[in-house]
Parts: sequence; C-alpha cells; structure tokens
Amino acid sequence: MQEIVSDAKLVAHCGLYCGACGAYLKGRCPGCHGNAKASWCKVRTCNIDNNQLSCAECKSFDNVRDCKKYNNPIARLFGFLFRSDRAKCIAQIKQLGIQCHADIMAEQRRQSCRR
Repeated sequence: MQEIVSDAKLVAHCGLYCGACGAYLKGRCPGCHGNAKASWCKVRTCNIDNNQLSCAECKSFDNVRDCKKYNNPIARLFGFLFRSDRAKCIAQIKQLGIQCHADIMAEQRRQSCRR
C-alpha cells in the first residue's frame, strides 16, 4: 500500500481527497481525475464539461448544496453513513485553496471533512 501524501491532483471534483482512499492507496483506483470509467459521476462530468478542477470553481452556485447534481439523495445517504461532508470540503477549498485542502486531508489521513 502507498503512503498518504499531499497532492492537489488527488482532490476529486466533489472535494473528496482520493489520496487517502483505500482503493487508491492499494492501486485499485487511479483517483477521480484519472478514472475514465467514472463517467457515471454527474459531478465529475459537470466539472470536466466546465473545465474546472472542483466544484469550488463553479460560477452557477454560491452554495454547492443548491446544486442537484452535487447534492442528490445518494450523495446525502453516503455522507450520512460515512460521516462525510463534501460540501465542507468544497468550502475549505474555496477558503484555503486546493493545495491547502490536500495538505489538511493528508495530514488528517481522511478523504473528507467530518460532519
């Protein structure tokens, strides 16, 4: 298994930190930006179509929770089950920048900010 390191390229479009994900660390997933098989993800597709690194760059919504692609029932269920707050990740990226978000997530060894 790889070691958790800080890398802004490992911040997913939705704000999760792929660099702390077990599947990424075990070499089973290339991370959000490198995962061409993740065409099912509407958040990823939207960001690629709009040439954005993450939803933090979105001009359509001030609050990512207002976006139906981002804040859908399945995402809310997973957030509840895993005590994850992707919207908090996006807010952190907006406030501190994507590299600082990666630094914090790597240091905390977490994929997401806690609820």
